[in-house]
Amino acid sequence: MFVEQHQAWAQKGAEFYPMKTLLVGLGNPILGDDGVGWKVAEEVKRNLPAELHVDVECLSLGGISLMEHLIGYPRAILVDAFALDDPLGSILILKLEDMPNYSAYHTTSPHDTSLQNAIAMGKALGAKLPDDVMVIGIATRRVHEFGVDLSPSVAEAVPLAAKFVLELLGEKETVEK
Repeated sequence: MFVEQHQAWAQKGAEFYPMKTLLVGLGNPILGDDGVGWKVAEEVKRNLPAELHVDVECLSLGGISLMEHLIGYPRAILVDAFALDDPLGSILILKLEDMPNYSAYHTTSPHDTSLQNAIAMGKALGAKLPDDVMVIGIATRRVHEFGVDLSPSVAEAVPLAAKFVLELLGEKETVEK
């Protein structure tokens, strides 16, 4: 039922999914630096040119639940906090397919799976999911402390990460036209 419902929505095109790209800020906005994905998405939304065809969402989920939000979009950009040894606020830009599939290491919930596996499963079930998924990761370490403020280095990375997202959006738009 789930896949059929979303396929019907996707087939109706602009009525349900008028935008070509979905930008998702991921994380938890009350866990310090884990909220950086939301901050970047909000910054992009404030500066998004009207001619770019983009939907912007802020979500606190992954795996199958995140995959459900991607249905009907040919392209997605995800922004999230990354636990990296790089200096705080460093920005990493990757294609989802180039990232490690962490479910292979049993770090995801036994009730869920990695986004890579969820997309593969959704496609196998006939869902229209993006072939082009980019991930913007910002190096963080403080993601388990309650608070809405980002650490200074991570906060300084927000405008630059937003600029990178806008550049990615602009590049694809000119190629598609």
